[in-house]
Amino acid sequence: MKEFLSPEAAKLSPYTPGEQPLDKKYVKLNTNESPFPPSPKVLDALSREESEKLNLYPDPACRVLTDAIAKRHGVKPENVIAGNGSDEILAFAFRAFCGSGIGAAYADITYSFYKAQTALFGLDATVIPLRDDFSLCVDDYLNFPGTVFIANPNAPTGMEISVKDISRLAKSNPERVVVIDEAYVDFGGETCVPLTARYDNLLVVQTFSKSRSLAGGRVGFAIGAAGLIAALNRVKYSFNPYNVNRLSLVAGAAAMEDEAYFQACCEAIQANRAWTADALKKIGFTVLPSKANFVFAKSDRLSGEEAYRGLKERGVLVRWFDAPRLKDYLRISIGSRDQMQVLIDRLKEMSEGT
Repeated sequence: MKEFLSPEAAKLSPYTPGEQPLDKKYVKLNTNESPFPPSPKVLDALSREESEKLNLYPDPACRVLTDAIAKRHGVKPENVIAGNGSDEILAFAFRAFCGSGIGAAYADITYSFYKAQTALFGLDATVIPLRDDFSLCVDDYLNFPGTVFIANPNAPTGMEISVKDISRLAKSNPERVVVIDEAYVDFGGETCVPLTARYDNLLVVQTFSKSRSLAGGRVGFAIGAAGLIAALNRVKYSFNPYNVNRLSLVAGAAAMEDEAYFQACCEAIQANRAWTADALKKIGFTVLPSKANFVFAKSDRLSGEEAYRGLKERGVLVRWFDAPRLKDYLRISIGSRDQMQVLIDRLKEMSEGT
């Protein structure tokens, strides 16, 4: 059969999603999803009446959603863009703010989607190593002339850099864009959204997938100066004007407006994270400090691969990265307390050889 793949597509570095197995039921702690259902207000918003409108295109401006986001974060609607998950917003950013003579910089250990996007758009990428302790030092980015992408908290480590440092980075060169990917910020991190009023070159990207329990709804957004949002919309309207479906628009707006449910879920995850980190340390794990809905940990008795495969055989899925500097570690999503207890019990069995 003829190979139809173009030379350009053959050079891509596709993102590898976490496993979504259908063969059996697992305790699923591998893709950083919320263990909680969406807000009851979301379920109410997804009414039969709304479903009957699926024969019509959704609002390309996503106004019901962007208005809710703007209100919650104290910005104007023109400072907000909504997308089909934060991944789409990030893709828009790579296309809008990088190109001929404008490269992208990001860490060697971070969200691997950045690498996939630079390959997809044929961009020059500068990969800057994290320090030996997995920390990111903004000093390493101060002299980079292109667009900077930083996940904060970082993935897969869960570690955070300060808003003060990000402010220093944005201020250091007003001529280049700094993109802060805050997919996990709601679990104890400090958001940079207030800084967008001070720096016209700072874009903050967030998602509804984690803290607002809408991973299946595919809703994300960015907040920034009106000029940055206009640039993203230029890419959006050149690619997919109706990028957020009708049901996700109303679901996202309802989720954004239910502050009490959002806070309760985030607090539960943080409590379960603290409990899990303590339990892991008691059975010989080193656990990095996390401000995300996961922990990054390694065992003093089991290799990363042994722990990953052993857990999978026992019905627990976690994420393992077969890569230098990472192969000894597991990234473990934080689920319900019952799910985390199962994880600890299975790891104890493996460590004790039972």
